[in-house]
Amino acid sequence: MNANINFTESVAISLRSLRANKLRSLLTLLGIIIGVTTVITVVTIIQGLNRYVKYQLFAFGTNSFTVSRTPDIITNLKDAQEMLKRRRIEYEDYLYLKAVTRINRMVEAEYGSSGTVKHGARSLADIRIKGETAGNYLTGRTMEAEAGRFLNADDEAYARQVCVIGHDVRKELFPYENPLGKWLTANGRRYRVIGVAKGMGKILGMSLDGFVTIPITTFQKYYAVNRRSLIINILARDVESLDAAKEEVRTVMRGRRKLGFSQADDFTIEDSQTFIDFYNQLTGTLYMAMIAVAAISMLIGGIVIMNIMLVAVTERISEIGLRKAVGARRRDILIQFLIESSSISAVGGMIGITLGFIFAKVISALTSLPAALEPWSVVLALALSSSVGLFFGIFPANRAAKLDPVVALRAE
Repeated sequence: MNANINFTESVAISLRSLRANKLRSLLTLLGIIIGVTTVITVVTIIQGLNRYVKYQLFAFGTNSFTVSRTPDIITNLKDAQEMLKRRRIEYEDYLYLKAVTRINRMVEAEYGSSGTVKHGARSLADIRIKGETAGNYLTGRTMEAEAGRFLNADDEAYARQVCVIGHDVRKELFPYENPLGKWLTANGRRYRVIGVAKGMGKILGMSLDGFVTIPITTFQKYYAVNRRSLIINILARDVESLDAAKEEVRTVMRGRRKLGFSQADDFTIEDSQTFIDFYNQLTGTLYMAMIAVAAISMLIGGIVIMNIMLVAVTERISEIGLRKAVGARRRDILIQFLIESSSISAVGGMIGITLGFIFAKVISALTSLPAALEPWSVVLALALSSSVGLFFGIFPANRAAKLDPVVALRAE
C-alpha cells in the first residue's frame, strides 16, 4: 500500500468518523472553530480598515499638518485634564505664523462650533458650524465644489453673510431645489448659500459632509472666540519639506509663547502620521487580544482532539493489531493517526474560516466597518488548525504505533 493511498484512506477514515458521530464531532471541533472564526473575523475587519484608513489619510494630504491647543486623540483622563489647562491658540498666533514662516506654502485657520441649521420647515441638529479663512479648503483634505464656489478673500475681508454647505446639508435642507442663492439659518443667523462641497463620504461611520462653513471674520462677529481655541492648518511645499516646516512652526510657536528650553510644548502639532501611529497601536492591541482568544480556543480544541483520538485508538485496537500483523510498520500507524487528527482539525478550520467571513460581513453591514478577506489569513488559519491537530495527535498516534500486534489482536 503506497503513501498516497495511505493518506487518502486516512482522510476518508477521519471524515467517516466525523459523520458517524455528529454531536461528538461538533464538540471536538468547537474549540478549533471558535479560534479560527476569531482569527478570520478580526483579520478581515482590520484588513478592511487598513485599506480604508490609508485611503482616507491619503485624502487628507501627506504634506499637511495642524497646530492646535490639544490633540484630536487623548487616551487618558490625566492628559485631558492637563491639556485643558493650556493657553488657547489665538487668531493673532495665526497671523504671526502666516507672516514669519518661510517653508510653508499655505497657513490657514478655522474655528469650530455646532448647532442647528434651518431652511423653511426643514432643520438639522448637530451640524458643524465652521469659521474658516478663505484658503482653508485647500489644506488638509482638499474639498471640491459640486456647485457654486468656495469662500474668497472678499468674503473674509468684509465678513459677509455667506456660507458653503456640505453634501448632507444640501440633501436634507434642499432636496428639491437648487440651494445656490438661497438663505439658511445657522444658530439663529442667516447666511446665503454660495457653494456646495462635493460629498466626501464617511470615516469610521462619521459623516464628513455635515457642515456649514462661513468666513472666519463673520464667525468672530457672532461667536465668543475669546473662549475658543483656533486650529491652524498648514500646507508644506511638499512631503520632503514637511519635517522642516513642522520644526519651523514649533520654533516660532515656542518663541511666541515664551517657553523655556526645559519646558514642554503647550500646543500640539499633528499630521497624518500621528493618526497612523495611533491606529497601528490600536490594531496591534486588537491583534494581541485575537491571539489570546484564538490560542485559548485552539488549546482547548487540541486537548479535545487528543482525547477523541485516544478513544479512537482504544476503539480500533484490533484493527491496529491486524494491520501490524500483515506487515504495517510502526511509522505507517503513526502517520495514519496523525493524518486523521490533522484532517479533523482542518475541517474545523474550514468551518471557522467560513463562519469568520460571514461574521465579518455581518459586522460590516451593521456598523459600516469595511471588511476584506486576505488570502494569507485563510492559509494561516488552515495551517494553524492543521498544526494543532498534528501536535495534539502525536501522543495518541504514538500510543497506537507502540501497540504489540499480539496483544492488540487478543483485545478483540
